[in-house]
Amino acid sequence: MYHIWWYTGRVNDPDSEQPQLDRFLDLLHSSDEATAGTSIRLPENLREAASLAAEMGYAVSLTELTVKGLRDVLEAISWRVVLDEHYRRNPQARPSLIEVAKAAAAIDDNPIAEEPDLIEQAAAWVAEHRSGANADDVLWLAMGMSLARAIA
Repeated sequence: MYHIWWYTGRVNDPDSEQPQLDRFLDLLHSSDEATAGTSIRLPENLREAASLAAEMGYAVSLTELTVKGLRDVLEAISWRVVLDEHYRRNPQARPSLIEVAKAAAAIDDNPIAEEPDLIEQAAAWVAEHRSGANADDVLWLAMGMSLARAIA
């Protein structure tokens, strides 16, 4: 069984989606080379772009590009699923909205990262007034607050 680096595998928890998660990861990281024929509808522009990429030597085939794209999306989903399972088991490990907003500002090299107090104020307001808010909501408000402070 393949495990994402810290994923510990099976647990005895009735709320867990463990069997599905284990099967998903097993399938995603299987070395089985068996293939299945399928018919998919592709936008014409993507099909033509894939053909040109192959002609230019950047891809072997449309099939290779389709499989790679599907694998990449499924790999990203696997990280999300395992992280969600980790947070379900360890809710205290989930970063707060403030922590996520500060990290996003730093990663994006956003100048508001230099004003953590505004990020904290914005996060408090957003959390209270907008359910389902995310780090972008916090950063937009913090940048607005910074601009208002600068022109006042």
